[in-house]
Formats: sequence, structure tokens, C-alpha cells
Amino acid sequence: MSISTITPEEFDDFRRLIYNHAGISLGPEKQVMVASRLAKRLDYHGLSSYRDYFNLLTQRDYPDEFQTMVNILTTNETYFFREPGHFEFFKDVILPAWRGDVFRVWSAASSTGEEAYSLAMVLAENMGTRNWEVFGSDLNTRVIEVARQGVYPLDRLDHMDPGFLEKYCLKGVRARAGFFRVDKKIRAKVRFEQVNLKSPPPPGLGRFDVIFLRNVLIYFDQDFKKQVVERLAAALTPGGYFIVSHSESLHRVTDELTMVKPSIYRKG
Repeated sequence: MSISTITPEEFDDFRRLIYNHAGISLGPEKQVMVASRLAKRLDYHGLSSYRDYFNLLTQRDYPDEFQTMVNILTTNETYFFREPGHFEFFKDVILPAWRGDVFRVWSAASSTGEEAYSLAMVLAENMGTRNWEVFGSDLNTRVIEVARQGVYPLDRLDHMDPGFLEKYCLKGVRARAGFFRVDKKIRAKVRFEQVNLKSPPPPGLGRFDVIFLRNVLIYFDQDFKKQVVERLAAALTPGGYFIVSHSESLHRVTDELTMVKPSIYRKG
């Protein structure tokens, strides 16, 4: 069955749908990407138009299809120790000054888990007998499952210290050659759950000493950036750190966080 070209009106419907659900702002230049990614779902359901698929998303007969659509349209590019300067600051500045019972870090857009596990390896290496935990969250349920498994191709390791690979990862053999798995002692300290940043944090989540929210704000408009940042800042302990990507800034987004250096902020 041939699929008709997505119309500007149909694209606008999907754009509103994902914005209302997740705050993700898709510009007109994303129309081809949206059509391409959703085409497989139209084919799967035997549909010939994007209007038919949009209507299907709201039907009770397909309760899982909406999340499938969200998974398809959310971007999830990441790798271990991405933007290494943040991990150096984490290790050299944040950890030595910390005093408390349990050091808690939130990787708030953790994708397939590489950021959360990178943080966990730094903590395992530097915290000694002190207690710590990492929480990773994402809107996309598919990447959460990947993160929980902790299995990755070896080509994700360009920025990882070889000593960490030796100490905290298990290289695959035979059918698993070319892959590695994060050691279970690390995986046991990292928890992954679905969180929609458009909503308040889950009840009982508690406070964090550091929150990483990197390479996410670029998908939000100014109003939604402010909502998300202030909602997450409320989950920081006093003096806690909030870290965004080097390509992002909180300038004119919130007064609750003070810039320590570009991309690194602190709660007063």
C-alpha cells in the first residue's frame, strides 16, 4: 500500500500533539523527518494517510501506540563521557566539597543510559565508602529498557578512560563480541524510570545534589524551558549543581540558579 505525502496540516497536528504531551517544539524543517519516522507505523497498521494514523493514536483500541509514536519522534543521541569537561568538574570540584549522607545525581534526560553510567563510574572511583546513587529518566520507554540492560557497542567508548572499561565493564565474547555490559555493581546503584519533564517530578523522588539536563533544552521554546528548569531546580538541594550542555544556556531562563561557569549553574 502506498502512503500519501504528509500535508502541512497533518504535520501541524503531530507537532501540536508532541508539544502538548512533552513540550518538544518541532519546527517546519522537521516535517520530512516526522513523515519518514512515522511511515513505518502507517505501514505496520496498513494505513495510507497520516490523518488516519493521527486518528488511530486517540483510539482506545491502541493504548500503546501513542507511546510508540513518542519513542519514534524523540531524538536520543548520546555516548559515554560526552562533554568530558563536565565530568572533570564533577570529579574535581563537586565531589571533594560534598558533605552529607547520600550523594544523589539525576540524569534527567538519560536516553540509553550512557550519561548515568558515566556518572556512576566516577562516583564509584572517587567516593570511597560514602554512599551514593544515580537516577536516570527519559520520556522514551524504549531507551529506558536499553539503559536498564546496560549493554552497549564498543564504539561508544571514545571518551572513556581505559581503566574504567577494565574495572567497570565486561567485554562480550562470541555472539556478544563487539559489545560490553556495565558491571552489575554499577548497575545496582543506577535506577531508570520514565519521567515526562512537562509534569512535576514523581512523588517521593526526593532532592538531588547534582542534576544533569544536557542537550534537551534546545528542543523547548522559552516558556517551556523556564517551566522545566524551575521545576527541576526545586528538586536540587541548596548549593546543588545544575549542568546543561555547552551549547545551551540558562540566560533569561531562571533566577533560581547562578552560573558558576558556562553550562554549569548552582542553586543559591
